[in-house]
Amino acid sequence: MKLIRWGKNGQEKTGVLIDDKKYDTSAFGEDYNEAFFQNNGLERLATFLEANQGKLPLIADDQRLGSPIARPSKILCIGLNYAKHAAESNMAIPAEPILFMKSTTSLSGPFDPIIIPKDSVKSDWEVELAFVIGKKASYVSEADAMDYVAGYVLHNDVSEREWQLERGGTWDKGKGCDTFAPLGPFLATKDEIADPHKLRLWLKLNGKILQDSNTDDLIFNIPFLISYVSKFMTLLPGDVVSTGTPAGVGLGLNPPLFLKPGDVMELGIDGLGISKQEAIAYEKA
Repeated sequence: MKLIRWGKNGQEKTGVLIDDKKYDTSAFGEDYNEAFFQNNGLERLATFLEANQGKLPLIADDQRLGSPIARPSKILCIGLNYAKHAAESNMAIPAEPILFMKSTTSLSGPFDPIIIPKDSVKSDWEVELAFVIGKKASYVSEADAMDYVAGYVLHNDVSEREWQLERGGTWDKGKGCDTFAPLGPFLATKDEIADPHKLRLWLKLNGKILQDSNTDDLIFNIPFLISYVSKFMTLLPGDVVSTGTPAGVGLGLNPPLFLKPGDVMELGIDGLGISKQEAIAYEKA
């Protein structure tokens, strides 16, 4: 299945994508959130779709798409998880995964604008494969880890590099700004993706390819990450874990290049669709 959420920001309804057509599943009566995943929501949704085949309303093409997952308890990210990206960042390949959080308020839709924060001068892009946790995970073995994955989603891990790297402390302050975690266009359930470690991922800036790699270059794979992270914190159903970005970010270019208002990012991953965001300047509400 391919799950979508649609409608005005903060008022999203649920839907599914079938044969490139968007269908409204509001009648199912649940959002795609922690309770949904925890209570066998994917199985129940599949049963609902079968029972309502041919009866679901179509969603108009002009409707906004939101994040396919309602606000999770955590958006957890893995830093420097591609060797070439570590090299372009002038950082050593990590001996263990680097973990950081993005605030849940950074969550946004796949075609929503990216707001360049007030006083930002080094906002950057990062195409990433993210996975969504399907059931509570604590002290999980690598052998069992994939049983805890509900599905996969495209993520642009937008980052403010000055705040991330030059302002002291952890990376979080450069990662959690509003709109800095666009997800989607859809969540693909695990059965939709034959091998998450063999997916092309790419990003264009203003039509020019800057990132073009494959998840077979991940330093730490998904089973290892689930087992590793679950030693330090419990992962809850609906949590989003983003696996890192390949080379080609603005920080690594010579000279470095950062986002300015009017720039357009287009990005995609095999089997997970394409998203597109325009950078806009911060304006006081």
